[in-house]
Amino acid sequence: MTDWLEHSVQVEVPVPIEHVWSLWSDLEQMPRWMKWIDSVHISDADPEISIWQFASGNFRFDWKSRIVRLVDNQIIQWESIDGLPNRGAVRFYDRKGSSIVRMSIAYDMPGIVGQLMDRLFLGRIVESTLQADLERFRVYAEQSLQQTGPT
Repeated sequence: MTDWLEHSVQVEVPVPIEHVWSLWSDLEQMPRWMKWIDSVHISDADPEISIWQFASGNFRFDWKSRIVRLVDNQIIQWESIDGLPNRGAVRFYDRKGSSIVRMSIAYDMPGIVGQLMDRLFLGRIVESTLQADLERFRVYAEQSLQQTGPT
């Protein structure tokens, strides 16, 4: 028996939605702002499939994900199809010159062990890591916009 544990974080990015979308939708660039993601590769055979590698200390996990919903400037939703069980969505909200990026991630943990670990410390670690990732994205998006100009 397993339980899905979910965490959501968000950040306001003072960058137009089109630029935020162009950066985030290039999945292979995610290691630039997501500390725990070591690499992302888009499958040559199917652009909806991506191969991810998570690295933290001595832990390494790989998985394949499929994009299950994609609406330009609004949402990227995925689910793993192999490896580390996870699913989630990144939603984008246009604030006329700035953007809200809201990320929700769920992962599968074994029963009571997962619940106990999540309540004690894992949940706080995951949420603080995700929030720090979004803050790094905000800085990355601002710097990118300054370098390239509005999209």
